[in-house]
Amino acid sequence: MKAINAIRMGAREILPLVEGGKGVSVSTGASAGAWAAAGGAGTISIVNADSYDENGRPVPQTYHGRTRRERHEELIDYAIRGGIAQARIAHETSGGQGRIHANILWEMGGAERVINGVLEGAKGLIHGLTCGAGMPYRLADIAAKFNIFYYPIVSSARAFNALWKRSYSRTASLLGGVVYEDPWRAGGHNGLSNTEDPLKPEDPYPRVAALRKLMRSFGLDNVPIIMAGGVWWLEEWQDWIDNPELGPVVFQFGTRPLLTKESPIPDAWKQRLLTLKKGDVYLNRFSPTGFYSSAVNNSFLQELRARSERQVAYSAEAVGEHTASYGVGARKREVFVTGADLLRIRGWESEGFTEAMRTGDSTLIFVTPEKMHEIVEDQVACMGCLSECRFSNWSQKGPDYTNGHKADPRSFCIQKTLQAISHAHGPEEEKIADHNLMFGGTTAWRFATDPFYSNGFVPTVKQLVDRILTGR
Repeated sequence: MKAINAIRMGAREILPLVEGGKGVSVSTGASAGAWAAAGGAGTISIVNADSYDENGRPVPQTYHGRTRRERHEELIDYAIRGGIAQARIAHETSGGQGRIHANILWEMGGAERVINGVLEGAKGLIHGLTCGAGMPYRLADIAAKFNIFYYPIVSSARAFNALWKRSYSRTASLLGGVVYEDPWRAGGHNGLSNTEDPLKPEDPYPRVAALRKLMRSFGLDNVPIIMAGGVWWLEEWQDWIDNPELGPVVFQFGTRPLLTKESPIPDAWKQRLLTLKKGDVYLNRFSPTGFYSSAVNNSFLQELRARSERQVAYSAEAVGEHTASYGVGARKREVFVTGADLLRIRGWESEGFTEAMRTGDSTLIFVTPEKMHEIVEDQVACMGCLSECRFSNWSQKGPDYTNGHKADPRSFCIQKTLQAISHAHGPEEEKIADHNLMFGGTTAWRFATDPFYSNGFVPTVKQLVDRILTGR
């Protein structure tokens, strides 16, 4: 195994190890500060992070506004306060070692306001700004305003080329690194394009080599590329270390820090990680963002998949094969389906899936009355946590604050489920963890096979970093 030497990133020599950001109360100041104290770059998430009351207890993020716009303002306020709180914890925990980065999704509702609010309230505590899930053109301008380094997340050279030419070329001196997030291997939301097959992962090396070639054409020879997604043992990546074609490379770990003493996720989530098998992490497109995302195939995803499978096309008029009449809703408004689909519908109804819900694609899905009530209730309670949401049809852009499409019942409220699973501590946590979105990288099954975690061992962040430095 090659030696893992310090690298210059963000105007400081640190270990080439970055903690990946995980939103909604998962990448906290305690975890990020411990990672930085171990010599790397720790990452707090400022996507609706927890803030605390005078007794140190997390402040519940409950909403009182009558409209989505009013609740959206409450959400932004929660996010700013939480981001500042986590930055302070990370700073204190790090003891001045390593680097502290803040991570946010560009498609988060009010992302620019949240970034500015957190950086304003935590001046000097955050050294870098990481951002993906979209095309964050304004990231460089915000970083320049606060004189900190920025780390855009891309999944291809093409994406970075667009960002560079439109914006980043004007603020090259603050470009601390470029995160290559592999769209097939990384956990959470991924950047698969419409031309890439989610079932056919590509070798990351040629993609990263192409990114470095492009960066060199811009004079960015020494700006590190941060490899994110699928990194487990560094000995498996030693051909990337000190590789002249790739230049300086840093490795990001997003999934492995979930299973540490400092990780705030509930024990039920940690125990589930230790039992995963290959293939248990499912690349899906149910997210209300419209992006692909990688998550554990638990009952939450299984219900979403089944919901979409109970789906038929319909027509407002009898046309072609759509001649079988069917009544939708309490008023039984007439639509037309095929004869074969009507037989399928009757079968679903006999199983309890009696409620038909329209989608924006001229299809109907069939759910139980209880599930329909939950879906409608969640759509009505939308707090605008995304810039645009296909589940609720929210958009943060006026004048009507909708995305112009019908709310999509095949998706879900991402804020609700992530808040639920990240705070599921107590007698019901195992059930809650199974019935909510559990993000994870596609290599999460390796917890069960890596001898480091034998007999259910859960390391501290320092023990994990020390282990990573051995190459294993």
